Amino acid sequence: MDLDLSKVVVIHDEEAHRFESRVGGLRSLMNYRRFPDRIVLTHTEVLPPLEGHGLAGKLARTALDFARANQLRVVPLCPYVADFLRKHAEYHDLLSPEDLQSVMSVSGSPATP
Repeated sequence: MDLDLSKVVVIHDEEAHRFESRVGGLRSLMNYRRFPDRIVLTHTEVLPPLEGHGLAGKLARTALDFARANQLRVVPLCPYVADFLRKHAEYHDLLSPEDLQSVMSVSGSPATP
């Protein structure tokens, strides 16, 4: 499948607690739980025909930008998000010191909310 990420729209479905996009009738999503001071990113799902095109990264950036705009601490329970954060220092300020240490540890798993 040929995919132009610049044309992919990510929708924030607050009622369902997820960020999602649809491409070719297939939905990709990132689920979260929201608290007054933080957002817990719990699961990212991109179906096999859409894998490898950057959709998960676009979902992650959208969720992290939302967290920044709303002054929320990010708790990355989703392994994809933890890996994304490990590679993107521009979002490290959204993590607690403990979660940052856990994310940066190759064998560590993010702290629980």
